[in-house]
Amino acid sequence: MKTRKLVLKLLKSSGGAPRTIADVARELSSDGVTAEQVDGTMKELAHAGTIVEVKPGSWTLRRDKSVYSGRVSVTRNGYGFVNTPAGDVYVAGRDLGTAMHGDIVEVRLFSSTRRAHGGGPGSGARGPGGASAGGGAGPSGRAAGEIVEVTERSNLTIVGRFEKQGAVALVTPTDRRIRGDVMVDRGAFLEAKTGDIVVARITRYPTPGRVAQGVVEEVLGLPDAPGVDVEIVIREHGLRTEFPGDVEDAAHAIPEVAPSELEPGRVDLRELFTLTIDPVDARDFDDAISLVREGGGFRLWVHIADVSHYVPWGTVIDEEARERATSVYLVDRVLPMLPERLSNGVCSLNPGVDRFTVTVEMGLDKSGLVESTRFYPSAIRSDRRLDYDSVDRWLDTDRDFPDATTQALLKDFRTLATAIGRRRVGRGGLDFESAEPKVWLDAEGRPLSVTLRERSVATNMIEEAMIAANEAVARHMRDTDAPMVYRIHEDPEPDALDQIAVILSEFDYPMKDIGQADPHTFQKIVEYAHTRPERLLINSLLLRAMKRARYVDYLDSHFGLASEAYCHFTSPIRRYPDLIVHRLLKAQLAKALDQHPTADMVPELEWLAEHSSVMEREAASAEDQSVRVKLCELLVDRVGEVFPGIISSVSSFGAFVQLDNTAEGLVHVTVMRDDYYEFDAERFLLRGEKSGRTWRLGQEVEVRITDVVVSDRRIEMEWA
Repeated sequence: MKTRKLVLKLLKSSGGAPRTIADVARELSSDGVTAEQVDGTMKELAHAGTIVEVKPGSWTLRRDKSVYSGRVSVTRNGYGFVNTPAGDVYVAGRDLGTAMHGDIVEVRLFSSTRRAHGGGPGSGARGPGGASAGGGAGPSGRAAGEIVEVTERSNLTIVGRFEKQGAVALVTPTDRRIRGDVMVDRGAFLEAKTGDIVVARITRYPTPGRVAQGVVEEVLGLPDAPGVDVEIVIREHGLRTEFPGDVEDAAHAIPEVAPSELEPGRVDLRELFTLTIDPVDARDFDDAISLVREGGGFRLWVHIADVSHYVPWGTVIDEEARERATSVYLVDRVLPMLPERLSNGVCSLNPGVDRFTVTVEMGLDKSGLVESTRFYPSAIRSDRRLDYDSVDRWLDTDRDFPDATTQALLKDFRTLATAIGRRRVGRGGLDFESAEPKVWLDAEGRPLSVTLRERSVATNMIEEAMIAANEAVARHMRDTDAPMVYRIHEDPEPDALDQIAVILSEFDYPMKDIGQADPHTFQKIVEYAHTRPERLLINSLLLRAMKRARYVDYLDSHFGLASEAYCHFTSPIRRYPDLIVHRLLKAQLAKALDQHPTADMVPELEWLAEHSSVMEREAASAEDQSVRVKLCELLVDRVGEVFPGIISSVSSFGAFVQLDNTAEGLVHVTVMRDDYYEFDAERFLLRGEKSGRTWRLGQEVEVRITDVVVSDRRIEMEWA
């Protein structure tokens, strides 16, 4: 973000005079901006149409700045955002036109004097505290606009509720991000009956005044039939559930056990004591660690499954993994990026078997400073498969370790991870607190209970080691000027932080002016919230105010980690960008970046990074929705019961309340019968006109569940 702002500022100050990339890099070098950063940023600005090439190699700002191209993300509240390199553009519901979630569109910005239309319930747009958007901008002060053209359609099918209406039928999308029904003619129904959930293929997209048209391709069944709930989520997000036959055949042709004879260049680490630490229910293991004390410091080996050895660029397995881009961890199943033969077998670092890996070897002093690094293909044999819960228990009680070697390694690992974390936080890295719900199901997929997973000593140990390895690889590729896919996290928008400042003032936090905050200010807020009941809410609000981390093919910083060079390297079994990074690193080490097949992949890095970012967001949404549907199902039989909760969002139409198990429901203003409540958008609260009673963000409350609609993932509540 810093580089983009500096480039745009320089081009603007040039008064329209063309500038070369070399010119811009030279003038920004005093600001700490590298030529590679300038090159990547100007490439992105050119792709977005923000700058234009007026003569070969010379660029200037585009004069027409009102129209941008980007992908639209529609929210479940009916409004959307178009993601452009120049920033997110808010689009109210009535300004979406015929665009659907995920489409590539052109958006025209409103003038500063034009007001954005309302988009969701009540006023429409919910900001950090459920605040509505007003004026000529969207939530958090973002630019607002209207979609003027759909240039590329994203949705080939939709999942929805089928209803016959004479000679035709309508399919109403279950995904509230998809607007408008799909009309189905007689003869294209299959065996669907009114009320069934179906999958319809779109044969004609909507135009102004005409609904979309399609044919029913699959009947999932009634919405309350076993298993249909998660199937709906899968279809809504376009996730792949089966691997093509040729992909499975190719996977099964790969030998299960790595050959004992290693190829030249692969380092034999099979005698080095190595272990994995993962969740107790993990099925694939793509990272392992080894650690020894060395002088006054440590030598840490981070071993990552060498998926690239088995999945080179351009193979049928690679093409399928490329489309999926990520594994998806739903509440009742995993949809892996790679066939099970690879993800749970050949590539998984299971104990007691030889496995090919790529190793990052780091020498660190006692303060956690990385003093030396080595990178190389390797072979390991994991000695132990540990889980987080056991490691936490052993370290907490200082007993019951499986053996002395494991005990020594884990204690040293805790010491080193603490030092690495302290150094990372010292430079401004953020440690947000969160609670991840784990819904336990019976054999038929019915929810039984919910437990919350929070960060622990063991998870922190692995996280710090992986961050250190990711940074080491990113720095190496940066310093060798190699092509790369980086993970970046842009600075939060000042306007978004201004809204958070209002909330912090309501909670009487000592840090109130955070409009120009650096990561250290965020740290202070998180630390202050740590012992307060609203701690998870404050962490969540801060995260909402920040931009999403994403993948790009150029170097830029990572705000959340306060890192100048970061990448994803440590999970190639489940993330495609990590697999790309492995290929690039190995090619760089072998001085083969300009050779097939790496040379064929490098020109594709830009779209691969963007595609991976999009699929990551879809996977995260699907995972969240699959949990939400089971949380609703868990509460169906508890209608009428009273629960404690905390107000997580406030809007003109009511207050959202999050229960202890993370389920969230709405107390609508129409059920607040004791008074007429007005919405204070500045302070994120509802205030009674007569009584002056307030319901505000972060307030601890008791609510009674009045209705649960599982198919809509909707929980209705009232004050108890």
